Amino acid sequence: MTKEVLAGKFREHYNKEADHFFFCPGRVNLIGEHIDYNGGMVMPFAISLGSYVAVSFNEDETFRFRSIDFAEKADIPLAPSYTKTGPEWYNYPLGVIHEFLKAGHSLKGMDMLFAGDLPVGTGLSSSASIEVLTGYMIATLHNIDIGKRSIALLSKRVENEFIGLSSGIMDQYAVALGKKNQALLLDCDTVTHEYMPFETGEYKLVIINSRKQRQLAESKYNERFGECREALAQLQTTLSITHLCEVKPDVFKQNENLITNPVVRRRAWHVVTENDRVYQACAALKAGDIDRLGVLLYASHDSLRDDYEVSGKELDTIVEYCRQQEECVGARMTGAGFGGCAIALVKEQAIPEFSRQLIAYYEARVGYPPEVIVSEIGEGVNLII
Repeated sequence: MTKEVLAGKFREHYNKEADHFFFCPGRVNLIGEHIDYNGGMVMPFAISLGSYVAVSFNEDETFRFRSIDFAEKADIPLAPSYTKTGPEWYNYPLGVIHEFLKAGHSLKGMDMLFAGDLPVGTGLSSSASIEVLTGYMIATLHNIDIGKRSIALLSKRVENEFIGLSSGIMDQYAVALGKKNQALLLDCDTVTHEYMPFETGEYKLVIINSRKQRQLAESKYNERFGECREALAQLQTTLSITHLCEVKPDVFKQNENLITNPVVRRRAWHVVTENDRVYQACAALKAGDIDRLGVLLYASHDSLRDDYEVSGKELDTIVEYCRQQEECVGARMTGAGFGGCAIALVKEQAIPEFSRQLIAYYEARVGYPPEVIVSEIGEGVNLII
């Protein structure tokens, strides 16, 4: 999506020129899945695909929402507060506006046109991208002194309280604070981070969109959140902990019988071991040990499939294919699961043939082709000059 195309579409919708343009990326999580809401360590990065908005102020104190990608539109008069109106996409930016108003900021009416090249419902954080995009746009245009980290935290509140999804901070944080060619090592307990150069030599990260929409993701996500809270409460009868991710694997094994439900026990075991894998992946990256990183990616997928049960035939088929390819050193599902995307580390020169054979392998087993995306590691939310 170029600025010129977006400007032309804005002109078609509003019969005037847009004054400003903003972009916010999606994100991929290299490793550390379903542990952000358990106080753990994650390793996401921003990608070059994302969400765009063209905007100009209006004089009639109305928030106008239009999208190139969705038919639904809304003209919502300025009010002291808002509530979620249904499943429509514009509830995400509306929730962000609500948070700014709740904090006492005076906002002007805005004509907005959103667009994106990020596949929706694929685990690449399209919702976080729209939330952070809206927050950064509002703060910039209204001269509100709030940094990107605070915008990420505000957007998380929108996701939790306005939208009703019990997610952690990772998605919003990654798309707000991502840096080109850097992974974020994010501590979801203290909400602090460090940047790590993502140097993988001859290997490139490939994103494979299963094209299965994640219809169950929201309800199952909240279900897993509840199971983790149940496990934590039972462990706290003996252990002095605040989050599941404070527990090391050996300590968990010594105390696992405190968790009476075997399903809940498996959920907690995934969380504990996945957090440990993030530390191991960090060490592997620093040492340039890509083979070790690949082993950890496969182990992460196995745990998400067997213990956390958030994978499925489509994602398993992608990873199954990857395990058979010498040019692929590691792969796993990424995101909430129940569809969405997988990632793979593939030798750059082998990517075209790897992709061709993957598409055929997947289509023969699933019935339709996946989408293979080679994305750069990009910058976080920004103003398009």
